[in-house]
Amino acid sequence: MVFEKVKHIIAEQLGVEEDEITMQTSMMGDLEADSLDAVEIMMALEDEFEIEIPDEDAENFKNIGDIAKYIEGKIA
Repeated sequence: MVFEKVKHIIAEQLGVEEDEITMQTSMMGDLEADSLDAVEIMMALEDEFEIEIPDEDAENFKNIGDIAKYIEGKIA
């Protein structure tokens, strides 16, 4: 499942527990990621799913669910 992979990558990059991450979790707000963390996570997701996530799209992600849905749309 895409969400599980996204959750694993984010937890690994930020050093948080996977059970802290839900579809509604905000990377910046809830997990206190900074902009560098966000860029590194997007790059890791691009590598994992072999897609490209333009900055304009990434700026619209409000929570982890948005990221998972975006990726699902790209790989479907």
